[in-house]
Amino acid sequence: MTQALLDEIPDLPKVLLHDHLDGGLRPQTVLELCDAVGHELPATDADTLATWFRDAADSGSLPRYLETFDHTIAAMQTPDALARVAREAVLDLAADGVVYAEQRWAPEQHVQRGMSLPETVEAVQAGIDAGIAEAAAAGRTIRVGQLVTAMRHTDRWVEIAELAVAYRDAGVVGFDIAGPEDGFAPDRHAEVWRFLAEQNFPTTIHAGEAAGLDSISQAVHLGQADRLGHGVRIMEDVTLSEHDRTATLGRLAHWVRDHQIALEVCPVSNLQTNAAPGVTSVADHPITRLKELDFAVTLNTDNRLMSRTSMSHEMRLLVSEAGWTIDDLADVTLTAAWSAFCHHDERRELVDELILPGYQKVEGALR
Repeated sequence: MTQALLDEIPDLPKVLLHDHLDGGLRPQTVLELCDAVGHELPATDADTLATWFRDAADSGSLPRYLETFDHTIAAMQTPDALARVAREAVLDLAADGVVYAEQRWAPEQHVQRGMSLPETVEAVQAGIDAGIAEAAAAGRTIRVGQLVTAMRHTDRWVEIAELAVAYRDAGVVGFDIAGPEDGFAPDRHAEVWRFLAEQNFPTTIHAGEAAGLDSISQAVHLGQADRLGHGVRIMEDVTLSEHDRTATLGRLAHWVRDHQIALEVCPVSNLQTNAAPGVTSVADHPITRLKELDFAVTLNTDNRLMSRTSMSHEMRLLVSEAGWTIDDLADVTLTAAWSAFCHHDERRELVDELILPGYQKVEGALR
């Protein structure tokens, strides 16, 4: 049954909430776009470059992991380049069975060659629209929204939050902060969270990846985050019995679970960045225990280029190494759908028309 399920995973409908646009470029695209602007890369062919990105990211250090983005961001400094990257991302996700995705990226990182912030958002949306149309022509249904991100260390949070809200009816579905988590907590610009709450605007915050419980606490209480980017270090507030596998939750862990604040967990990336300290395999990754404890767990890729991953790859690892079943995969997919930054009726349509029928079809094939 395990091999049969592994074979069927590409056909399962998938929901992806945590995927960085600048972390999912095709290696050949990086080569071509960097060549066009004269940016030097550490390799001159696509296969070698792909390996370099994976190896550079596979260091166990989040700061080292983030250095790889110097090259992808350099490639994404014109409207045509942004549109191309966004279009290809949509096509790659659709080919992997993703039916709903949110692409997060930081507009402020793409103005080095003269684009305005609004122009960057519009270029990405043009690419998304083109990708959706092309996927539809090939018989694949996918919906994609932008998650506009502010970089924690550059202090443009208010400006970027206002940009996100300004484009809420033109493709932007939510706001995020990313970059160095440790030392750049949500209280750095507390006024941002008041503004977003007043605007009834969805928010996800990177927390519980490079920093621990204090970061998560600020994200959910001050930032009023609807979801947590990664969030795996909430396990630091969970005490597991060595004898009978029972768990005792601390007050913060109870809060996150009681309010079903979705955890955007990225197993392969987490292993690369040591987000789950001491964990060296997907088999031991806390995603399985968190799901068993009824946290609102979702499965994600984070950065497909740097991690050489996809949603199908993440699912295969959980099935082959952590013993997940099709019911487990369905559970995290449905949780992601109900946690998506779209309206309730749109979530219901996503579940009823795409996810449940897709899983029923695969379950029928497995019988």
